[in-house]
Amino acid sequence: MREIRYAQLIAETLDKEMERDENIVMLGEDIGFIGGNFKCTEGLLEKYGDLRVKDTPISEQGFVGMGVGMALTGLRPVVELMFSDFLLVAADQMINQMAKIRYMSGGQCNVPMTIRCPIGAGRSSAAQHSQSMQAMAAQFPGTKIAIPSTAQEAAGLLMTAIRDDDPVLFLEHKMEYNKTFKVDDVIEPIPFGKARIAREGKDITIAATSSMVMKSEEAAEKLAKEGIDCEIIDLRTIVPLDTQTIIESVKKTGKLIVADEAHERCGIGAEVAAAVADDIFYYLDAPCGRVSNPNVPLPFSPALEFPLIPSADKVYEKVKTYFK
Repeated sequence: MREIRYAQLIAETLDKEMERDENIVMLGEDIGFIGGNFKCTEGLLEKYGDLRVKDTPISEQGFVGMGVGMALTGLRPVVELMFSDFLLVAADQMINQMAKIRYMSGGQCNVPMTIRCPIGAGRSSAAQHSQSMQAMAAQFPGTKIAIPSTAQEAAGLLMTAIRDDDPVLFLEHKMEYNKTFKVDDVIEPIPFGKARIAREGKDITIAATSSMVMKSEEAAEKLAKEGIDCEIIDLRTIVPLDTQTIIESVKKTGKLIVADEAHERCGIGAEVAAAVADDIFYYLDAPCGRVSNPNVPLPFSPALEFPLIPSADKVYEKVKTYFK
């Protein structure tokens, strides 16, 4: 085991993948000269040169579209968007091109491309730089979506994303980048569509994404002292979604909460709850619950922003409503 910052491990993983496969190229704003806005590509330009690590203009349509073209010619582009909010700028390239080319070509063409971008609030980045776009992106078929929690999960899932022969949207929480995590000395690829039981329990299931996994673990420690035993599931990927692991857990606990930082309306929580209700409705002892952002834009002011962000305390309070 060793300790390493999340962003540093992302850079290390990208380095190892680029060393392994010379067809991997990187595109994005400030990824070369300054090593990325969050330092996730530090040192890669110096090692691999500007033919493989390309600083781009501020034109998401342009460089996401260029990534699609590169992928169609046999390269494996890893495109970094500075914030996931900017997926909206490149929506046509991502949704109508990247995600649909395999289907529209009858399987003759594929797009082995990964888009990395940070999600989440907590840095006073205001309404246009703090969103979590996973639910919107999951609506459109053709792209896999990974949403890792810890640094080790991020590294293992990133390997799988880069090696996939189809497009992957890879969502990293920006508040985790500077945190230090314990990781294995050797990290292996993590398969998509297989959730992780982060904490075993018998009283209630918490299915969580990204940083909400760690916040749920924090809440579970507090709840355990009160005799409430939480099972926490790290979803890892939402496309594909491992509904079977969730269902087996809810069969045991009879209760489900979904913790996801995106806005609550039409979110991942609704999708997970619907899957459980469709399959094992009569195992549920209570309605499914959600811990998410309310349906309002995220403000700049910390005094206004922090009360909106889903927290360990909010998970704790939500769980407590099931045990009155």
